[in-house]
Amino acid sequence: MKFAVIVFPGSNCDVDMFHAIGDELGEEVEYVWHDTESLAEYDGILLPGGFSYGDYLRTGAIARFSKVMKEVVKAAEAGKPVLGVCNGFQILLEAGLLPGAMRRNESLSFICKPVQLKIETNRTMFTADYEQGQSISIPVAHGEGNYYCDEETLAELKANNQIVFTYQQNPNGSLEDIAGIVNEKGNVLGMMPHPERAVDELLGSADGLKLFQSIVKTWREAHVVNA
Repeated sequence: MKFAVIVFPGSNCDVDMFHAIGDELGEEVEYVWHDTESLAEYDGILLPGGFSYGDYLRTGAIARFSKVMKEVVKAAEAGKPVLGVCNGFQILLEAGLLPGAMRRNESLSFICKPVQLKIETNRTMFTADYEQGQSISIPVAHGEGNYYCDEETLAELKANNQIVFTYQQNPNGSLEDIAGIVNEKGNVLGMMPHPERAVDELLGSADGLKLFQSIVKTWREAHVVNA
């Protein structure tokens, strides 16, 4: 499986993501610059964390208009796995690939620490290797991770089982403790915690590795069936 790590001006977790895929997962991965006009050769798309375009206007608001985002949308519509972490999640929200918006943390301060997440559903291509209800340790590092949506959208997220991760102790004021959601189709995941920083016990946790393993496992199973 071949992954693209999208790099925007201000991305700072692209190296972490590249390491997670290439060194820990053992899959093919390449850095892809934000002005790239085709992602056709890639099987999975990864939008890393950081401060794209300095987080001017709003987090992810400028990156959403990068040339590569048209290709990210195409990849999502084609059913390819698309993962946005932290700033990547914010970009997916700005691009309309996921519903809702991000607000400043309730504390109005930057948060950087390990948190406990609950697996709300393991019936996604991102969580297939986890147990339903499992608790995992994944670090967060953000100033604007306070997820919000209106009541109608929240009802839809719940009805469609789109809430994938919740915080066991909410660090940022996020609505309903939401830490990560998928689109209705189930192939686009946005999450504030950083699974790429939890892929080896030397980092304090290897709980994030199963997320990437789930993507590869689901992708391969689908391609064997369709071969």
